[in-house]
Amino acid sequence: MTSVPTPIPSRTQFVLDAIKHRILTGQLTPGQALVETELAAQFGVSKTPVREALKTLAGTGLVVMNQYKGVTVRMVDADMAREVYDVRLLLEPEALRRAVRRGASLDAARDALSRADAAHDTAERSLANREFHRALYLPCGNPLLGRMLDEVRDQAALVSAVAWAADPSWEREAAEHREILRLALHGDADGAGRALYAHIASFVRRAFPSDTEGIEGIEGIEGTGLAGSHAEEGHS
Repeated sequence: MTSVPTPIPSRTQFVLDAIKHRILTGQLTPGQALVETELAAQFGVSKTPVREALKTLAGTGLVVMNQYKGVTVRMVDADMAREVYDVRLLLEPEALRRAVRRGASLDAARDALSRADAAHDTAERSLANREFHRALYLPCGNPLLGRMLDEVRDQAALVSAVAWAADPSWEREAAEHREILRLALHGDADGAGRALYAHIASFVRRAFPSDTEGIEGIEGIEGTGLAGSHAEEGHS
């Protein structure tokens, strides 16, 4: 029987994945210059796939392209974190509630949590945590909602990488993850949604204590029961 060869990813995709991995695991830090010739030499490719990869990363918000300063890893500040986490607070708990209510499998979330607990370094743990959150919202039954959360996923991971570098809080976050999953597996959609909301909001307060006005504003909405579509609510 003839075996089907495994497709070889394009040079652009290879470079894109490699640069993204370095950014999201903290190997490339916010504000660091990304020079096409240097990256091309590192990856053994021409400048063309590097240029295309950087354009894609600029579109996802991970890098910034400036006519005069060139390409740099996006800087992270309270304003940027607030924008990204506002979106997560509005959408992610509702997506989890829907996933639980429809009885979706959360095996992928359980596996990601196990990988995070067994991780040997921050990079491995960060990637597992990203997969944990995605496994909670992806089976919500609304592909558009999942794609919307996917769009802010990389930027949220960039915020997390910067925050962890300043204050490694992964043990606390791991305990919160376990509680979120426990509630979800017990079919408590509202409890899991509230726990996830509190988890995301508390991360921003810890990471950016000097400027949490936007987060506090959304928490006020959550407290009134108007944040979710069912009016029944209360990244790290």
